[in-house]
Amino acid sequence: MKILVPVKRAIDYSVKIRVKADGTGVDLNNVKMSMNPFDEIAVEEAVRLKEKGKATEIVVVSIGPAKAQDIIRTAMAVGADRGILVQTDVPTDIGGVEPLAVAKILKAIVEAEKPDLIIMGKQSIDDDSNQTGQMLAALLGWAQGTFASKVELDGGHVKVTREVDGGLETVSLKTPAIVTTDLRLNEPRYAALPNIMKAKSKPLETKTPEDYGVSIAPRLTVVKVAEPPKRKGGGKVASVDELIDKLKNEAKVL
Repeated sequence: MKILVPVKRAIDYSVKIRVKADGTGVDLNNVKMSMNPFDEIAVEEAVRLKEKGKATEIVVVSIGPAKAQDIIRTAMAVGADRGILVQTDVPTDIGGVEPLAVAKILKAIVEAEKPDLIIMGKQSIDDDSNQTGQMLAALLGWAQGTFASKVELDGGHVKVTREVDGGLETVSLKTPAIVTTDLRLNEPRYAALPNIMKAKSKPLETKTPEDYGVSIAPRLTVVKVAEPPKRKGGGKVASVDELIDKLKNEAKVL
């Protein structure tokens, strides 16, 4: 079984985000970048399946700037076999390539690589779109299991336990299929130094969107980027009637 794992280079989750003074995007100067946390979980799950003998090859794909090679090498240090970088010059301070364009590029890569399973993060922490996995499944006509907290392979089927509003839901998908990962699926490992060195010699192919016949021209225009308002302190009310009045007339939630 071949597993394809898309990964994204994003601002590290521990970094405090700063908005540019002109409101055109996020300030990336001297900001630490790393693999999107949900994608780390996807890589870890693919490696675990390979270690169990369920998978034979793991291919990691990233769509972004040349510096995204770093996160592909990180994935290969964890256990992926080879990587593909689809290099673009789209600014990443407002999320990078839009989800639909990403899904179209991934569709072309899937048609070339013919994987049996795609495991990907449910969303990236920069734009929080949570769209690419679903769009890719629609384009390919594949079954999908989103928000996975458990993944089990059984012959030609994938059993996915999903986290939903009411609790947990288990679905059985016929391969080829797409699984998007949630936080509770696993705990990603750290790459050992010897594996980091070995990853430097693993094959990494560089492509462009044009190679796949996909336009990445934006369909959306960002009007302004602004920080959320600072949270105000709470207050005390003397009675239930006063509370209801504030909720109705000040907070306007009733």
